[in-house]
Amino acid sequence: MPATGWGSSESVQDWRGHAEFDVSTFPAKIAVERDLVAALRMTLWIDADAAPREVKEICFRASERLKLATILVANQRVQLPPGYAHLSAVRVDGGPDVADHYIVEHAALGDVAVTADIPLAALLVPNGVVVLDPRGEEYTAEIIGERLSVRNFMDGLRTAGVETGGHAAYGSREKQAFANALDRALTRAIRTGGHRAR
Repeated sequence: MPATGWGSSESVQDWRGHAEFDVSTFPAKIAVERDLVAALRMTLWIDADAAPREVKEICFRASERLKLATILVANQRVQLPPGYAHLSAVRVDGGPDVADHYIVEHAALGDVAVTADIPLAALLVPNGVVVLDPRGEEYTAEIIGERLSVRNFMDGLRTAGVETGGHAAYGSREKQAFANALDRALTRAIRTGGHRAR
């Protein structure tokens, strides 16, 4: 990754070449550079078909703040907001689970994904992808099997005509829980630096 010297105008160029990080004010410059390199190698994936608008907006701001590559995957056209240099969108062919398959094929160890789709999460977690749902829950290896079993059971009930209800409305509490969870997940991923070279 291109970088300038550690002079009065030090900066580390981002991987797309669109922006530079000014690190001249940081005392621990080596640690900062390491964290920036880790962030640039990480990708934030958004399962965009069902993600609430509030969740997308939180992810957009995190992408801009961290200069983090963020990819929205959907089976319909996604309108990206102007002014966010690190956002991109992938439109896949229509059909069940096509967007899920794309994310599974392209997400790498150390990436972070946002989805409410538990079967998708169950495919990503074993590959070392950190998965958050829009309400702020992290799907870990310890709980994803249980979540998948419950989801399949409830799906079976609905198929049999049983009314199972649904999630409560998405409100400010859920939005804040997601924002906090995303911040923790991204901070942890950057600090560990356990990313596959791209």
